[in-house]
Amino acid sequence: MSLGKRLSRSRFGRTVLVWLYARFTSLVFVTTRWQTLGREDADALFRAGRPFITAFWHGRLMMSPHGWQAEPTVHVIISQHPDGENIARAMRHLGLAAIRGSRTRGGAAALRASLRQLKEGGYVAISPDGPRGPRMRVQAGTIALARLSGAPIVPLTFAVSRRKVARSWDRFVIALPFSRGVYAWGPPLYVAANADESAQEDARLTLEERLNALTAEADRMVGAEPIEPAGDTPRAAPRQAEPAPAGARP
Repeated sequence: MSLGKRLSRSRFGRTVLVWLYARFTSLVFVTTRWQTLGREDADALFRAGRPFITAFWHGRLMMSPHGWQAEPTVHVIISQHPDGENIARAMRHLGLAAIRGSRTRGGAAALRASLRQLKEGGYVAISPDGPRGPRMRVQAGTIALARLSGAPIVPLTFAVSRRKVARSWDRFVIALPFSRGVYAWGPPLYVAANADESAQEDARLTLEERLNALTAEADRMVGAEPIEPAGDTPRAAPRQAEPAPAGARP
């Protein structure tokens, strides 16, 4: 086993790697010239003390936490996969909290915890295509959480001019220092408590289209090639009640 693998599997090694990751994202943030677009609706919800769900693609996880700086604590839904624990620790370094669970493990508990946070006036962040995809395709759990909580879904993405794109299922964007960057927010999407399966599917597709369009436009603004979603997914009634988390990439 290589030294790198031994380090990543030891408790001490994971602690060091998580700390370095958090510090690196902070370095990228402070050395990048950021432009923020479309945040007016989110700011209005913040000022009114109204909870909402922030949705961002799994591949745009790295810098998204910095887009929430100086706001009330955001609870990020993160998978219970071992790699998810590293992400949860990194989120804590950045002043965020974690809710553990996914569609395949701990989903019901994550849904209950998310509903509790929203009912108490908190904020929840979800990657609606996580933890394993398909890439940039919204899973039904995000819509279910909005319907059950009454909280709107506010899309968020980022793009940077200097980056590496991983060959993972989510095409994870690794932002590099000294970039031009964009944070782009979308308008809130509400899901009625009495929404039937057809209305929930319409909301799922609307969120997917908005978040993909927002992400592609942000990439174009900084001169980066837009990342395409995974192949088309058929229109289908929601089957999952659990929110989809940020988590580990295989």
